[in-house]
Amino acid sequence: MKCHGCGSTIGPGEEREHLGRLVCEDCYMKVLSPVRTCDPWAVYSAKSFEKHSGGPGTLTPIQANILSILKKTGGMAPPLLLAQLGGEVTPEQLEREFAALRHMEKVRAEKRGQHLVWRPW
Repeated sequence: MKCHGCGSTIGPGEEREHLGRLVCEDCYMKVLSPVRTCDPWAVYSAKSFEKHSGGPGTLTPIQANILSILKKTGGMAPPLLLAQLGGEVTPEQLEREFAALRHMEKVRAEKRGQHLVWRPW
């Protein structure tokens, strides 16, 4: 059986149904938990955690690398950042990492001319 989302093969009993379509577990998680960069509760939670933990939030190695690149360059478009990371993450993973950094108020997005650029906060 093939996933209607990504086209991968799904083993027997591994399929999930969403809105009448059979999808794999990865696609099912994507539709149930979409990336939300603008989420006031996530920002509040991240800032509250940072405040009560007694220091800055802990970054994953990928988040630290993203933040380092953006600080060095002053900001860049997501496709260029993805290329700069050299295949370390997929576009979907990059979006999730950006959302987490955005919630911690470490990075933000802005328009520069016609292009969207991610930059340090």
